[in-house]
Amino acid sequence: MIFRFCLYGLLKNQRYFAPFWILAFLDKGLSFAMIGLLIGFREICVALLEIPTGAIADAVGRRWAMILSHVAYVAAFLTFGFTTSLVALFVAMFAFSIGEAFRTGTHKAIIFAWLKSQGREKEKTHIYGVTRSWSQMGSAISVVLAAALVFWLEDYSVIFWISAIPASLNIVNFLGYPKSLDFSIEQKTDGGGTLVLLWRATWQCFAAKNLRRPITESMAYEGMYGASKDYLQPLIQNVALALPLFAAWETTQRTAVLIAIVYAVLYVLGSFASRYSGPIAAALGSERRAARYLWIAYGAAFLLLLLGIVTAWTMLAILSFVLLAVMQNIWRPILISRVADEADDSVMATVLSVESQAKSLGISIIAPLLGWAVDVTPQPYQFTPIAMLGIAIALIALVAPPEVIAAPEVEGNQQTSTPG
Repeated sequence: MIFRFCLYGLLKNQRYFAPFWILAFLDKGLSFAMIGLLIGFREICVALLEIPTGAIADAVGRRWAMILSHVAYVAAFLTFGFTTSLVALFVAMFAFSIGEAFRTGTHKAIIFAWLKSQGREKEKTHIYGVTRSWSQMGSAISVVLAAALVFWLEDYSVIFWISAIPASLNIVNFLGYPKSLDFSIEQKTDGGGTLVLLWRATWQCFAAKNLRRPITESMAYEGMYGASKDYLQPLIQNVALALPLFAAWETTQRTAVLIAIVYAVLYVLGSFASRYSGPIAAALGSERRAARYLWIAYGAAFLLLLLGIVTAWTMLAILSFVLLAVMQNIWRPILISRVADEADDSVMATVLSVESQAKSLGISIIAPLLGWAVDVTPQPYQFTPIAMLGIAIALIALVAPPEVIAAPEVEGNQQTSTPG
Protein backbone atom coordinates (compact mmCIF):
# COMPACT_ATOMS: atom_id res chain seq x y z
CA MET A 1 0.00 0.00 0.00
CA ILE A 2 2.87 2.38 0.61
CA PHE A 3 3.65 2.06 -3.10
CA ARG A 4 0.07 3.08 -3.96
CA PHE A 5 0.22 5.97 -1.48
CA CYS A 6 3.45 7.18 -3.08
CA LEU A 7 1.99 6.72 -6.57
CA TYR A 8 -0.96 8.88 -5.53
CA GLY A 9 1.39 11.65 -4.46
CA LEU A 10 3.46 11.35 -7.64
CA LEU A 11 0.38 11.60 -9.89
CA LYS A 12 -1.41 14.18 -7.75
CA ASN A 13 1.44 16.64 -8.13
CA GLN A 14 1.58 16.35 -11.92
CA ARG A 15 -0.01 19.79 -11.99
CA TYR A 16 1.90 21.26 -14.89
CA PHE A 17 0.32 24.68 -14.42
CA ALA A 18 1.51 25.08 -10.80
CA PRO A 19 4.91 26.76 -11.53
CA PHE A 20 3.20 29.09 -14.04
CA TRP A 21 -0.07 29.72 -12.14
CA ILE A 22 0.39 33.48 -11.61
CA LEU A 23 1.97 34.03 -15.04
CA ALA A 24 -0.84 32.14 -16.77
CA PHE A 25 -3.46 34.34 -15.12
CA LEU A 26 -1.47 37.49 -15.92
CA ASP A 27 -1.36 36.26 -19.52
CA LYS A 28 -5.17 36.05 -19.45
CA GLY A 29 -5.29 39.76 -18.55
CA LEU A 30 -5.83 39.54 -14.77
CA SER A 31 -4.22 41.97 -12.31
CA PHE A 32 -2.48 40.84 -9.11
CA ALA A 33 -5.52 42.02 -7.15
CA MET A 34 -7.89 39.96 -9.31
CA ILE A 35 -5.60 36.93 -9.07
CA GLY A 36 -5.61 37.34 -5.30
CA LEU A 37 -9.40 37.56 -5.36
CA LEU A 38 -9.61 34.41 -7.48
CA ILE A 39 -7.31 32.53 -5.10
CA GLY A 40 -9.26 33.88 -2.12
CA PHE A 41 -12.51 32.68 -3.74
CA ARG A 42 -10.98 29.23 -4.17
CA GLU A 43 -9.96 29.03 -0.54
CA ILE A 44 -13.29 30.32 0.76
CA CYS A 45 -15.05 27.61 -1.27
CA VAL A 46 -12.64 25.01 0.09
CA ALA A 47 -13.22 26.27 3.62
CA LEU A 48 -17.00 26.05 3.23
CA LEU A 49 -16.86 22.58 1.71
CA GLU A 50 -13.99 21.11 3.71
CA ILE A 51 -15.65 19.90 6.91
CA PRO A 52 -18.86 18.55 5.29
CA THR A 53 -16.85 16.68 2.65
CA GLY A 54 -14.56 15.28 5.34
CA ALA A 55 -17.59 14.05 7.26
CA ILE A 56 -19.04 12.55 4.07
CA ALA A 57 -15.74 10.78 3.43
CA ASP A 58 -15.81 9.31 6.95
CA ALA A 59 -19.46 8.27 6.56
CA VAL A 60 -19.85 6.99 2.97
CA GLY A 61 -16.36 5.94 1.93
CA ARG A 62 -12.98 7.60 1.63
CA ARG A 63 -11.97 5.98 -1.68
CA TRP A 64 -15.08 7.29 -3.41
CA ALA A 65 -14.50 10.73 -1.96
CA MET A 66 -11.03 10.70 -3.55
CA ILE A 67 -12.47 9.57 -6.89
CA LEU A 68 -15.03 12.38 -6.86
CA SER A 69 -12.24 14.80 -5.99
CA HIS A 70 -10.25 13.88 -9.09
CA VAL A 71 -13.28 13.99 -11.38
CA ALA A 72 -13.73 17.61 -10.23
CA TYR A 73 -10.03 18.28 -10.89
CA VAL A 74 -10.32 17.03 -14.47
CA ALA A 75 -13.28 19.34 -15.11
CA ALA A 76 -11.43 22.30 -13.59
CA PHE A 77 -8.19 21.76 -15.53
CA LEU A 78 -9.96 21.50 -18.86
CA THR A 79 -11.98 24.66 -18.17
CA PHE A 80 -8.88 26.64 -17.15
CA GLY A 81 -7.21 25.67 -20.40
CA PHE A 82 -10.06 26.52 -22.73
CA THR A 83 -11.35 29.82 -21.33
CA THR A 84 -10.30 33.43 -20.90
CA SER A 85 -13.67 34.49 -19.47
CA LEU A 86 -13.46 35.75 -15.90
CA VAL A 87 -16.81 34.13 -15.04
CA ALA A 88 -15.66 30.79 -16.45
CA LEU A 89 -12.40 31.08 -14.49
CA PHE A 90 -14.40 31.45 -11.28
CA VAL A 91 -16.51 28.41 -12.26
CA ALA A 92 -13.33 26.41 -12.90
CA MET A 93 -11.92 27.55 -9.58
CA PHE A 94 -15.09 26.35 -7.85
CA ALA A 95 -14.65 22.90 -9.45
CA PHE A 96 -11.02 22.96 -8.31
CA SER A 97 -12.27 23.78 -4.79
CA ILE A 98 -14.54 20.73 -4.82
CA GLY A 99 -11.54 18.60 -5.72
CA GLU A 100 -9.43 20.12 -2.93
CA ALA A 101 -12.20 19.82 -0.34
CA PHE A 102 -12.80 16.13 -0.97
CA ARG A 103 -9.08 15.35 -1.15
CA THR A 104 -7.50 17.21 1.77
CA GLY A 105 -7.68 15.28 5.00
CA THR A 106 -9.27 12.26 3.33
CA HIS A 107 -6.14 10.64 1.91
CA LYS A 108 -4.19 11.32 5.10
CA ALA A 109 -6.97 9.56 7.00
CA ILE A 110 -6.63 6.58 4.63
CA ILE A 111 -2.88 6.42 5.31
CA PHE A 112 -3.33 6.66 9.09
CA ALA A 113 -6.12 4.06 9.06
CA TRP A 114 -3.85 1.64 7.16
CA LEU A 115 -0.97 2.28 9.58
CA LYS A 116 -3.28 1.53 12.50
CA SER A 117 -4.48 -1.69 10.86
CA GLN A 118 -0.82 -2.72 10.54
CA GLY A 119 0.10 -1.73 14.10
CA ARG A 120 2.42 1.00 12.82
CA GLU A 121 0.79 4.12 14.31
CA LYS A 122 4.12 5.41 15.65
CA GLU A 123 5.42 5.77 12.09
CA LYS A 124 2.90 8.49 11.13
CA THR A 125 5.41 11.31 10.67
CA HIS A 126 7.91 9.09 8.84
CA ILE A 127 5.45 7.39 6.46
CA TYR A 128 3.57 10.60 5.67
CA GLY A 129 6.92 12.29 5.08
CA VAL A 130 7.95 9.54 2.64
CA THR A 131 4.68 9.77 0.67
CA ARG A 132 4.96 13.55 0.64
CA SER A 133 8.52 13.28 -0.65
CA TRP A 134 7.17 11.40 -3.68
CA SER A 135 4.69 14.23 -4.17
CA GLN A 136 7.59 16.65 -4.31
CA MET A 137 9.47 14.44 -6.75
CA GLY A 138 6.30 14.43 -8.85
CA SER A 139 6.37 18.22 -8.79
CA ALA A 140 10.04 18.23 -9.87
CA ILE A 141 9.20 16.00 -12.84
CA SER A 142 6.14 18.05 -13.75
CA VAL A 143 7.96 21.39 -13.78
CA VAL A 144 10.52 20.07 -16.29
CA LEU A 145 7.78 18.71 -18.55
CA ALA A 146 5.70 21.88 -18.20
CA ALA A 147 8.66 24.16 -18.95
CA ALA A 148 9.49 22.12 -22.06
CA LEU A 149 5.91 22.50 -23.32
CA VAL A 150 5.80 26.23 -22.58
CA PHE A 151 9.19 26.74 -24.23
CA TRP A 152 8.13 24.80 -27.32
CA LEU A 153 4.56 26.14 -27.71
CA GLU A 154 4.93 29.54 -25.99
CA ASP A 155 1.42 29.02 -24.64
CA TYR A 156 0.29 28.53 -21.05
CA SER A 157 -3.08 26.94 -21.90
CA VAL A 158 -1.67 23.51 -22.79
CA ILE A 159 -0.26 22.98 -19.29
CA PHE A 160 -3.81 23.08 -17.92
CA TRP A 161 -5.11 20.55 -20.45
CA ILE A 162 -2.43 17.90 -19.92
CA SER A 163 -2.81 18.15 -16.13
CA ALA A 164 -6.11 16.28 -16.58
CA ILE A 165 -4.26 13.10 -17.69
CA PRO A 166 -2.48 12.20 -14.40
CA ALA A 167 -5.60 13.18 -12.46
CA SER A 168 -7.51 10.59 -14.48
CA LEU A 169 -4.81 7.97 -13.88
CA ASN A 170 -5.09 8.54 -10.13
CA ILE A 171 -8.75 7.52 -10.31
CA VAL A 172 -7.56 4.11 -11.57
CA ASN A 173 -5.07 4.00 -8.67
CA PHE A 174 -7.86 4.57 -6.11
CA LEU A 175 -9.88 1.68 -7.51
CA GLY A 176 -7.03 -0.58 -6.38
CA TYR A 177 -7.23 0.57 -2.74
CA PRO A 178 -8.74 -2.11 -0.44
CA LYS A 179 -12.37 -1.50 0.50
CA SER A 180 -11.45 -1.96 4.16
CA LEU A 181 -9.88 1.52 4.11
CA ASP A 182 -13.18 3.17 3.23
CA PHE A 183 -14.23 3.44 6.87
CA SER A 184 -12.68 3.72 10.29
CA ILE A 185 -15.87 2.32 11.82
CA GLU A 186 -17.55 -0.98 11.02
CA GLN A 187 -20.75 0.31 9.51
CA LYS A 188 -21.77 3.16 7.28
CA THR A 189 -23.70 5.94 8.92
CA ASP A 190 -26.79 7.65 7.59
CA GLY A 191 -27.26 11.38 7.10
CA GLY A 192 -27.89 11.87 10.81
CA GLY A 193 -24.71 9.93 11.55
CA THR A 194 -22.77 12.22 9.24
CA LEU A 195 -23.99 15.24 11.18
CA VAL A 196 -22.95 13.55 14.42
CA LEU A 197 -19.46 12.92 13.00
CA LEU A 198 -19.28 16.53 11.86
CA TRP A 199 -20.30 17.86 15.26
CA ARG A 200 -17.98 15.53 17.19
CA ALA A 201 -14.93 16.37 15.11
CA THR A 202 -15.55 20.11 15.00
CA TRP A 203 -16.19 20.30 18.73
CA GLN A 204 -13.05 18.26 19.39
CA CYS A 205 -10.95 20.74 17.40
CA PHE A 206 -12.18 23.74 19.39
CA ALA A 207 -12.51 22.11 22.81
CA ALA A 208 -9.22 20.22 22.92
CA LYS A 209 -6.33 22.57 23.70
CA ASN A 210 -3.81 20.23 22.10
CA LEU A 211 -5.78 20.35 18.82
CA ARG A 212 -6.65 24.04 18.95
CA ARG A 213 -3.01 25.15 19.03
CA PRO A 214 -1.71 23.32 15.90
CA ILE A 215 -4.84 24.17 13.94
CA THR A 216 -4.36 27.87 14.73
CA GLU A 217 -0.70 27.59 13.75
CA SER A 218 -1.73 25.97 10.48
CA MET A 219 -4.02 28.87 9.68
CA ALA A 220 -1.14 31.34 10.13
CA TYR A 221 1.85 29.39 8.78
CA GLU A 222 0.16 27.65 5.85
CA GLY A 223 -2.13 30.60 5.16
CA MET A 224 0.76 33.01 4.65
CA TYR A 225 2.85 30.51 2.72
CA GLY A 226 -0.03 29.47 0.46
CA ALA A 227 -0.96 33.08 -0.31
CA SER A 228 2.60 34.21 -1.07
CA LYS A 229 4.48 31.25 -2.61
CA ASP A 230 3.40 31.86 -6.24
CA TYR A 231 4.89 35.38 -6.24
CA LEU A 232 8.15 33.55 -6.88
CA GLN A 233 7.03 33.29 -10.53
CA PRO A 234 7.10 37.04 -11.39
CA LEU A 235 10.42 37.35 -9.55
CA ILE A 236 11.88 34.65 -11.78
CA GLN A 237 10.39 36.39 -14.82
CA ASN A 238 12.13 39.63 -13.80
CA VAL A 239 15.46 37.83 -13.61
CA ALA A 240 14.84 36.13 -16.97
CA LEU A 241 14.24 39.51 -18.63
CA ALA A 242 17.48 40.90 -17.20
CA LEU A 243 19.76 38.04 -18.21
CA PRO A 244 21.59 38.70 -21.52
CA LEU A 245 22.35 34.98 -21.78
CA PHE A 246 18.82 34.25 -23.04
CA ALA A 247 18.43 37.39 -25.14
CA ALA A 248 17.76 35.43 -28.34
CA TRP A 249 14.69 33.76 -26.82
CA GLU A 250 11.22 35.16 -26.30
CA THR A 251 10.16 36.27 -22.81
CA THR A 252 7.97 33.20 -22.32
CA GLN A 253 10.81 30.88 -23.31
CA ARG A 254 13.36 32.57 -21.05
CA THR A 255 10.94 32.44 -18.14
CA ALA A 256 10.15 28.78 -18.79
CA VAL A 257 13.83 27.79 -18.65
CA LEU A 258 14.52 29.65 -15.40
CA ILE A 259 11.31 28.41 -13.78
CA ALA A 260 12.28 24.84 -14.69
CA ILE A 261 15.68 25.28 -13.02
CA VAL A 262 14.47 27.04 -9.86
CA TYR A 263 11.37 24.92 -9.29
CA ALA A 264 13.15 21.63 -10.02
CA VAL A 265 15.72 22.49 -7.34
CA LEU A 266 12.92 23.64 -5.02
CA TYR A 267 10.92 20.42 -5.42
CA VAL A 268 13.91 18.10 -5.10
CA LEU A 269 15.01 19.86 -1.90
CA GLY A 270 11.40 19.76 -0.70
CA SER A 271 11.28 16.03 -1.34
CA PHE A 272 14.34 15.40 0.83
CA ALA A 273 13.03 17.79 3.49
CA SER A 274 9.72 15.96 3.67
CA ARG A 275 11.40 12.53 3.75
CA TYR A 276 13.55 13.53 6.72
CA SER A 277 10.90 15.49 8.64
CA GLY A 278 10.46 12.55 11.03
CA PRO A 279 14.18 12.29 11.94
CA ILE A 280 14.37 16.09 12.18
CA ALA A 281 11.49 16.18 14.68
CA ALA A 282 13.09 13.35 16.66
CA ALA A 283 16.46 15.13 16.70
CA LEU A 284 14.83 18.33 18.01
CA GLY A 285 13.06 16.45 20.80
CA SER A 286 9.43 16.41 19.66
CA GLU A 287 7.04 17.62 16.94
CA ARG A 288 6.03 20.59 19.10
CA ARG A 289 9.60 21.68 19.75
CA ALA A 290 10.44 21.27 16.04
CA ALA A 291 7.47 23.48 15.13
CA ARG A 292 8.85 26.28 17.31
CA TYR A 293 12.24 26.14 15.63
CA LEU A 294 10.51 26.21 12.25
CA TRP A 295 8.68 29.40 13.22
CA ILE A 296 12.06 31.04 13.87
CA ALA A 297 13.37 29.92 10.48
CA TYR A 298 10.09 31.05 8.87
CA GLY A 299 10.54 34.62 10.13
CA ALA A 300 14.22 34.61 9.08
CA ALA A 301 13.28 33.58 5.53
CA PHE A 302 10.83 36.48 5.18
CA LEU A 303 13.51 38.80 6.57
CA LEU A 304 15.80 37.52 3.82
CA LEU A 305 13.04 38.23 1.29
CA LEU A 306 12.76 41.81 2.56
CA LEU A 307 16.51 42.28 2.27
CA GLY A 308 16.48 40.93 -1.29
CA ILE A 309 13.71 43.34 -2.32
CA VAL A 310 15.04 46.54 -0.74
CA THR A 311 18.58 45.90 -2.07
CA ALA A 312 17.33 44.80 -5.51
CA TRP A 313 19.14 41.46 -5.09
CA THR A 314 16.39 39.49 -6.78
CA MET A 315 18.29 36.22 -6.53
CA LEU A 316 18.30 36.65 -2.74
CA ALA A 317 14.54 37.09 -2.82
CA ILE A 318 14.22 33.95 -4.96
CA LEU A 319 16.40 32.05 -2.47
CA SER A 320 14.08 33.06 0.36
CA PHE A 321 11.09 31.50 -1.44
CA VAL A 322 13.07 28.30 -2.00
CA LEU A 323 13.91 28.17 1.73
CA LEU A 324 10.26 28.74 2.62
CA ALA A 325 9.24 25.84 0.38
CA VAL A 326 11.83 23.53 1.95
CA MET A 327 10.72 24.47 5.46
CA GLN A 328 7.07 23.97 4.57
CA ASN A 329 7.86 20.40 3.54
CA ILE A 330 9.36 19.78 6.97
CA TRP A 331 6.52 21.61 8.70
CA ARG A 332 3.60 19.83 7.05
CA PRO A 333 4.27 16.21 8.14
CA ILE A 334 5.12 17.43 11.64
CA LEU A 335 1.91 19.44 11.90
CA ILE A 336 -0.26 16.61 10.54
CA SER A 337 1.31 14.21 13.04
CA ARG A 338 0.55 16.63 15.90
CA VAL A 339 -3.09 16.80 14.83
CA ALA A 340 -3.40 13.04 14.25
CA ASP A 341 -1.96 12.29 17.70
CA GLU A 342 -4.85 14.16 19.32
CA ALA A 343 -7.76 13.15 17.03
CA ASP A 344 -10.08 10.17 17.40
CA ASP A 345 -9.65 7.67 14.56
CA SER A 346 -13.40 7.52 13.87
CA VAL A 347 -13.45 11.19 12.86
CA MET A 348 -9.88 11.47 11.57
CA ALA A 349 -10.76 12.65 8.04
CA THR A 350 -13.10 15.29 9.47
CA VAL A 351 -10.55 16.59 11.99
CA LEU A 352 -7.86 16.75 9.32
CA SER A 353 -10.34 18.57 7.10
CA VAL A 354 -10.89 21.11 9.89
CA GLU A 355 -7.13 21.67 9.95
CA SER A 356 -7.07 22.07 6.18
CA GLN A 357 -10.05 24.39 6.40
CA ALA A 358 -8.14 26.59 8.82
CA LYS A 359 -5.29 26.74 6.29
CA SER A 360 -7.77 27.61 3.52
CA LEU A 361 -9.34 30.33 5.64
CA GLY A 362 -5.92 31.85 6.24
CA ILE A 363 -5.17 31.88 2.51
CA SER A 364 -8.60 33.30 1.65
CA ILE A 365 -8.00 36.25 3.98
CA ILE A 366 -4.36 36.91 3.11
CA ALA A 367 -4.33 36.33 -0.69
CA PRO A 368 -6.66 39.21 -1.74
CA LEU A 369 -4.92 41.58 0.69
CA LEU A 370 -1.49 40.69 -0.68
CA GLY A 371 -2.69 41.01 -4.27
CA TRP A 372 -4.08 44.50 -3.60
CA ALA A 373 -0.96 45.54 -1.64
CA VAL A 374 1.38 44.35 -4.42
CA ASP A 375 -0.66 46.27 -7.03
CA VAL A 376 -0.54 49.58 -5.09
CA THR A 377 3.11 49.36 -3.96
CA PRO A 378 5.64 51.16 -6.22
CA GLN A 379 7.37 48.85 -8.70
CA PRO A 380 10.90 48.63 -7.20
CA TYR A 381 9.47 47.53 -3.83
CA GLN A 382 6.34 45.81 -5.12
CA PHE A 383 6.76 42.65 -3.06
CA THR A 384 7.70 44.23 0.30
CA PRO A 385 4.16 43.71 1.74
CA ILE A 386 4.71 39.95 1.44
CA ALA A 387 7.93 40.05 3.45
CA MET A 388 6.58 42.42 6.12
CA LEU A 389 3.42 40.40 6.74
CA GLY A 390 5.38 37.14 6.91
CA ILE A 391 7.75 38.62 9.51
CA ALA A 392 4.81 39.94 11.56
CA ILE A 393 3.04 36.55 11.59
CA ALA A 394 6.23 34.75 12.67
CA LEU A 395 6.79 37.21 15.52
CA ILE A 396 3.21 36.79 16.78
CA ALA A 397 3.58 32.99 16.75
CA LEU A 398 6.87 33.16 18.65
CA VAL A 399 5.69 35.53 21.38
CA ALA A 400 2.46 33.56 21.94
CA PRO A 401 2.70 31.40 25.09
CA PRO A 402 3.83 27.88 24.15
CA GLU A 403 1.55 24.99 25.02
CA VAL A 404 2.46 22.87 28.02
CA ILE A 405 1.85 19.19 27.45
CA ALA A 406 1.66 16.77 30.33
CA ALA A 407 3.44 13.53 29.50
CA PRO A 408 1.54 10.29 30.09
CA GLU A 409 2.05 8.27 33.24
CA VAL A 410 4.45 5.37 32.82
CA GLU A 411 4.00 2.48 35.25
CA GLY A 412 2.62 4.75 37.90
CA ASN A 413 5.29 7.46 37.64
CA GLN A 414 4.11 10.88 36.54
CA GLN A 415 6.34 12.59 33.97
CA THR A 416 7.03 16.27 34.23
CA SER A 417 5.47 18.67 31.74
CA THR A 418 7.56 19.74 28.81
CA PRO A 419 7.09 23.06 27.00
CA GLY A 420 6.25 22.54 23.31
